[in-house]
Formats: sequence, C-alpha cells, structure tokens
Amino acid sequence: MPMIDLTMPSGALADDSKAELMEALTRTLLKWEGAKPGNKAAESIAWTFLHESALVTVAGRPTQQPRYRVVVGVPQGTLDSDAKAGLVAEVTERILRAEMNGRPPTPEDGFRVWVIINEITDGNWGGGGRIFRLADILTFAGAGEKEIERRTAR
Repeated sequence: MPMIDLTMPSGALADDSKAELMEALTRTLLKWEGAKPGNKAAESIAWTFLHESALVTVAGRPTQQPRYRVVVGVPQGTLDSDAKAGLVAEVTERILRAEMNGRPPTPEDGFRVWVIINEITDGNWGGGGRIFRLADILTFAGAGEKEIERRTAR
C-alpha cells in the first residue's frame, strides 16, 4: 500500500508530463519495494497524489526555480537502507528530468527535490474500514510465504 504525495509549484511541469511522472514514480516505488513489474495487485494499492501549490518559498521568499517535496508512505520494513537510497536517487532524477524535458539535471538541481520516507508502523495502515498489517499487504500483492517471513522479520 505505498503512497506518494508530490507537492510542487503550479506550472512547474507541463500538463502532459504530470500523469507520465506520477506513473513513473509509482513504478519506481514499487520496484524499490520489491514488487515484480506488472503486478496488478501491487499496482492497485499504489496511490499517488499531486498537489500544486500557488506559492512555494525558500526562507519566506518565492524562488526562481521550482522546489519539489515528495512524501512517500510505506509499511515499516518494506524498504532497507539500500532501497531507500535508490528510491530517493531515482525519484529525484525522474522529477528533474520531467521538469527539464528529459535533459540531464545538474548535481545542484538535486537539492531542489526533497524526498521524505514515512514508514507506517505495522498495525497503523487502514483501508476499507480495517487495519492491514504488512503480512496482509504482502499476501494481497502475491508474495510467497518465505518472502513474507523475511520481510516481516525486519
């Protein structure tokens, strides 16, 4: 049940780029969580929300270049340290490439994207009027018994 909230200034991306970016961010998150490409069950519970802000400031002043905040919610234990690092790097790259129409960003551009990973403690993710534990989510997404044991042991 991963969730992505992307907040950015209004007009930072062309309209046709927004849906493409959100789809790419979803694929990226699912990949780093360990879901197999095309896993329809995992895809069905991966939600994204795009929030366009009328004003984004740094030190209380409008900026010359857009700033992006990505808040990723994942069940606790689904991402190890390597997956978190890979997720942050890839999300940053995808957002900046969408902004720059595919041109490679500079290392300095990366500081305009902040990725915050919220790990939801097991037993604190609800949907459909009930609580879903990590084992429930993994079972729904088609993980095998050994994978569920490994991932819930973290």
